[in-house]
Amino acid sequence: MKKHLGLVLAGLWLVAAPAGAQTSPLSAKPSGLAQAQAAQKAAPVSQLDSRLFYELLLGELTVQEGEPATGFALMLNAARKTGDAQLYQRATDIALQARAGDDALQATRAWKQAMPTSREANRYLLQILIALNRVAETADPLKTEIRMAPSSERLAVINAVPQAYARASDKKLAAAVVEGALADYLKPPATASATWTSVARMRSAAGDLAGALQAAQRGQSADAHAEGPAIMALELMDAKQPDAEKLVQNYLKEPAALPELRMAYARALLDAQRYAEASVQLKTLTHDKPALADSWLILGTLQLQDNQLADAQTSLERFISLARQQATPDEPHRGLDQAYLALSELAEKRKDYAGAENWLKKIENASVLIPAQARRASILASQGKLEQGRQLIRQLPERTPEDARLKLNAEIGLLREFKQYQPAYTLLAQALAATPEDADLLYEQSMLAEKLNRLDEMERLLRQVIALKPDYHHAYNALGYALADRNSRLPEARELIRKALSYAPADPFIQDSLGWVEFRMGHAAEALQILETAYRARPDTEIAAHYGEVLWSMGQRERAAAIWKEGRQLNPSNEALLETLKRLRVTL
Repeated sequence: MKKHLGLVLAGLWLVAAPAGAQTSPLSAKPSGLAQAQAAQKAAPVSQLDSRLFYELLLGELTVQEGEPATGFALMLNAARKTGDAQLYQRATDIALQARAGDDALQATRAWKQAMPTSREANRYLLQILIALNRVAETADPLKTEIRMAPSSERLAVINAVPQAYARASDKKLAAAVVEGALADYLKPPATASATWTSVARMRSAAGDLAGALQAAQRGQSADAHAEGPAIMALELMDAKQPDAEKLVQNYLKEPAALPELRMAYARALLDAQRYAEASVQLKTLTHDKPALADSWLILGTLQLQDNQLADAQTSLERFISLARQQATPDEPHRGLDQAYLALSELAEKRKDYAGAENWLKKIENASVLIPAQARRASILASQGKLEQGRQLIRQLPERTPEDARLKLNAEIGLLREFKQYQPAYTLLAQALAATPEDADLLYEQSMLAEKLNRLDEMERLLRQVIALKPDYHHAYNALGYALADRNSRLPEARELIRKALSYAPADPFIQDSLGWVEFRMGHAAEALQILETAYRARPDTEIAAHYGEVLWSMGQRERAAAIWKEGRQLNPSNEALLETLKRLRVTL
């Protein structure tokens, strides 16, 4: 506000100062006088007379005093009289600050009419029309904005279009208007990929996911090197568009593929529980971009989960080295505490309890306090001090309800880890008394009921979970698997597991359940195919137990033994594998 008024006053001085006015001694030097006269001759002729100056001054003062409507009217009047772009912009800004959308639109249209070639006026008009949800009127201003953009900026403008329309309430109309406005840029090679990507984003926002995928495919066809279509496809993977992943994979074959996109793909695979494929991507990242710290952390965590302890230690220590190099005293790397926790768990697996505690001592972030104490509790329990471990967790402060929940989960997890199923069941029952419709707690209690061989109780709890949350796929899977494992109500078990798969089709553990129920129903060949896919996606000891048993039943005993040996290396104490080997009287 003061800037505009200052410019006005400066202009008034140039007009009002008489040519022969006496100057101060400081400016009486010939060179100084010559410069002043030259500047005055070069200055543009101001249209500001005393009356207009008064209107401007009054307009600014009325805005400051809380009367924006009067100030707006005076400023717009001054803009029309002078044709000054700054005054048009100031009038528009006054209306916007007062949330007077119609006034802002009036000022901007007057501005654009006075200056048809002003990109700033057109940009204001486009943004205001979108904000007023007059989306149908935005086609021409959008076309003008892209046409006026310098060629060096045009792709950035096209890429920004979906964000500009993010607040439009009618997403389908917005998608149609944008697609029409961008039509001239869909074919030229220089703009096709970016334009199709923006079309894809608009279609996705409108709920047309199939159309969004089609647009992303056309964007990649236009330029295989462009990351835009692959980023869009990555988002569509989350939206359960199965063909989207192929676009991501195609892009990642490019030598110049962004490592950040490969990392995002690895995270998406992890979210889908496709751990083996995620590990492949992470190994590629660590090979191609060894200085990318986060890839080492995630890879090390996966390796630890798979009991690959030596590899996990190497990856995690590499992460710590990189993270320390990249951190500053004021801003330590956010993943360091997670790495310390993982290395503590790794040391505990090796029964190096002193080493495990030393890693925990390195943790400084208070937000990691509960997981760190839970790890300390596990170390104590491993040394026969379970109750001391429980006390360690219980003594933690509860600053928020989330802290209380984390403490509960930590104590239950500790009891489960050390096969203290009845105390864990009792603890959960106490928690459920306060929140009887907590689906997550009910599910946990059902799993403990199974461990306690209370199968009817388990089924009752799981059906309660399904009634509370019909999309809780873990409950369908758990109930279906339990029935299949007991060789009971197999058609119903299969339907329950298929229902779970409809919510999480790539989950290898649900695939394992389906393979197991097919085997129980006598469909060994189909079971083998399903279990092989599940085991390839997630080498897990329990999946190995089922996969090996199907192979064993089909006479492929050497292959079965090899799979079981792999499973035993992953987890030598897995109950499912040990029970299978005992029942089949197999010695590895």
